[in-house]
Amino acid sequence: MGNQENLVLLEKDRGVTTVTFNRPEALNALSAALRNRITETFLELSIDAATEVIILTGAGRAFTVGLDLKELGGEIKAQAPMSDRDLSEAMKACRQPIIGAINGFAITGGFEIALMCDFLIASTEARFADTHARVGVVPGWGLSQRLPRLIGINRAKELSLTGNYLDAETARNWGLVNRVVPPDALLDTCRDLARDIVSTEIKTRNEIKRIMDEGWEATLGNGLDIELAANREHSRTEVRAEKVASRRSEIQARGREQSSSSRARGPV
Repeated sequence: MGNQENLVLLEKDRGVTTVTFNRPEALNALSAALRNRITETFLELSIDAATEVIILTGAGRAFTVGLDLKELGGEIKAQAPMSDRDLSEAMKACRQPIIGAINGFAITGGFEIALMCDFLIASTEARFADTHARVGVVPGWGLSQRLPRLIGINRAKELSLTGNYLDAETARNWGLVNRVVPPDALLDTCRDLARDIVSTEIKTRNEIKRIMDEGWEATLGNGLDIELAANREHSRTEVRAEKVASRRSEIQARGREQSSSSRARGPV
């Protein structure tokens, strides 16, 4: 096993940080050392002013297959004591949007981590599964609550109570992932989307993400109140007429560019 620093790879480019689980020989199973390192990574990135968007992916054939069952079962010795810092809390602390680039297997704990991302782009090789019921563990990172809200409770029950696999195309049809692309286009697609995000006004987009996240956990009525309060506060403190005017031409130019690109590609 490589040293702890190499368990998570970081690549930074113009505001976009790509984070890669790097235990490909173990399908990126979350050993104690890897869990510690990925938790530390998100805590560090949450306060990194140079990181505006995070892309999370895995090396090799898996995004991550979840907790390292061999380590948990005592078949292999843990290379590090388990930290008491929680990965889900570390990801939640990130104000930056997190794009999940699902390159392969996202199983159980790995599925839960995928659901912690703001949205998912999947390779055609991606496969999702919730095997908590097969291994005798109740979810603890939010899968039982997030999954039904994304795909509907009946579909979520089918996945969680059977432990069956979900392929990428079905995941897209069910609304779990936004897009399915060939494996060699996955990171480029995510980076293009990340650059689109970076091109927006940072304080405004972070506030939009915050109120969407808070409203998702509230009733519609409470969510509307959250939005209205944010709108009034933001209008007083951040948005100025000159800022809106200065970006209008950029938005119009981007719209023309995307329209031209769509015409060039033709119907799909």
